[in-house]
Amino acid sequence: MDLFSPVDLGDIELANRVVMAPLTRMRSGASGVPGDLVVEHYRQRAGVGLIITEGTYPNHEGQAFVGQPGIVTDEQVEGWRRVAEAVHARGGKIVMQVMHGGRVTHPDVNGGRRVVAPSAIAIDGEGHTEKGKQPYPVPHALTVDEARQTLQDFVSAAKRAIEAGLDGVEIHGANGYLLHEFLSPASNQRTDEYGGTPENRARFVVQVVTAVAAAVGAGKVGLRISPEHNIQDAYETDRDDVRATYGALLDQLRPLGLAYLSVLHSDPAGELVQELRERFAGPLVANSGFGSVTTREEAVRLIEAAHADAVAVGRAVIANPDLVERWRGEHPENEPKAHLFYAPGAEGYTDYPTLEALRAG
Repeated sequence: MDLFSPVDLGDIELANRVVMAPLTRMRSGASGVPGDLVVEHYRQRAGVGLIITEGTYPNHEGQAFVGQPGIVTDEQVEGWRRVAEAVHARGGKIVMQVMHGGRVTHPDVNGGRRVVAPSAIAIDGEGHTEKGKQPYPVPHALTVDEARQTLQDFVSAAKRAIEAGLDGVEIHGANGYLLHEFLSPASNQRTDEYGGTPENRARFVVQVVTAVAAAVGAGKVGLRISPEHNIQDAYETDRDDVRATYGALLDQLRPLGLAYLSVLHSDPAGELVQELRERFAGPLVANSGFGSVTTREEAVRLIEAAHADAVAVGRAVIANPDLVERWRGEHPENEPKAHLFYAPGAEGYTDYPTLEALRAG
């Protein structure tokens, strides 16, 4: 296997195995509608095998960030349709990451709405809001009926993403957001069917992914998880519990035939990730980022050693819209401007030069 060879993730045919990781960029304004700037950002990066969009909220109370896009209103659907058309016009593939922020938000972010989670436990920390940094509030613990309504919001969001012309959806079950909050024993202290044992904590995620797969086709659905990431107070410090929880999750999802499993973990080639890959029995997208930047050397190594079927790359794709061309030819890379990751406007977003522009310049 070669990083630059084609691969199929379910129904989605990739020209190469470099995947653009989902990257929060907060450029969609108060309306959550992707505009010209967002269209251009994704269009520029259509040379990767697959673009996974930034986390996109499935209902208004699930909005985690100011400027985050949604897939709730007709205007948001039309914005994403323009994004998909721009990516497809360059021969690219794009799936939408559907992300409910759970307790990682604030009423001054989500339009004065409730903040919800599996249990009424606040994150110890502060989040960025319209009115500056504020402590995270104690969330409302979803009832079983409310959880099922939220599940329906995931299904509706996935249908809208497909209606907008995207090639699939990735369900965000990682990084301390709502679905991960159900998986983690630190954030989920429920005593009903959704809490307690590893199987019960996995149940809501199983139900969401199963329902989305039934609605849009399993071959168009991926799932992202981040076992042991220990971010945003979704602690998973007991390896046996992690293995039991994620094992229960993947054992139940395996028969669906999902497009892929994306695992964010510092050791993608290690025992835990490879065991979970076996239990999933489908394509694995590896992502070692967050703590360290994914390099060309690491990506090549993961594919050549058959530790993954594709590699999700973040910061290098931010700084290099033509990353695949650069990596294929072993050309130098632009440096990412981290101080502009979450800034408004084109700077540090759509103004990174391509090799072609540098040669012409």
